[in-house]
Amino acid sequence: MLLRLTRLIPGLLLYGVADAFMIRAVIGVDPWTVLAQGVSLRTGIGIGLLTNLIGFLVLLLWIPLRQRPGLGTILNILLVGPGIELGLFLIPVTQVLWLRIGYFVIGLVLLAVASGIYIGAKLGPGPRDGLMTGINARYGVPIWAARGAVELTVLVVGWLLGGNVGIGTIAFALLIGPLCNITLPLLDPAARRARGREGAAKGKAESGAASAVPRPPLPESC
Repeated sequence: MLLRLTRLIPGLLLYGVADAFMIRAVIGVDPWTVLAQGVSLRTGIGIGLLTNLIGFLVLLLWIPLRQRPGLGTILNILLVGPGIELGLFLIPVTQVLWLRIGYFVIGLVLLAVASGIYIGAKLGPGPRDGLMTGINARYGVPIWAARGAVELTVLVVGWLLGGNVGIGTIAFALLIGPLCNITLPLLDPAARRARGREGAAKGKAESGAASAVPRPPLPESC
């Protein structure tokens, strides 16, 4: 447990810092941060604290879905927001476009790395991820459809409230999946072992199939 916590806590804080880089880029952020930005503009509450509050409200939606939070779920709610505020405090504001693009790229890569670190701890999904899987388990809605519907709704509400939707939002939607597909096996030993076993089994099956194919006789000179 202690070893997993040493992965989980830094991973969640790094996730928040990654979000802060993308916020400072001002070229568009992910749907949930768009919502937090929009509510922040309307209420004056900091984005970090709102991220925590929104996470708590999402967790309440788990109740009718009969989902059970883990320690990682609770720490996700508590730590990502402070990570965002820490990042916003440390990362300077810039108007230089190429620096802002650099901020976004750094944030996107760091977020994928942070996801690999904290998901690999296996101490429970984040509140938003659990919402998608809960809808899938309770109502049979495919995860891709549940995620798409929820995040589209969140994005539209956040945009109407004034959140920052831009090219970065599109880039996030297109790239975060492939990036996490790289970082999760690299940073999750269990996933890496599972992928290795799958590769070995596939190789064995292909070898068996190849050995079953009749081979032409060797020439006499061999």
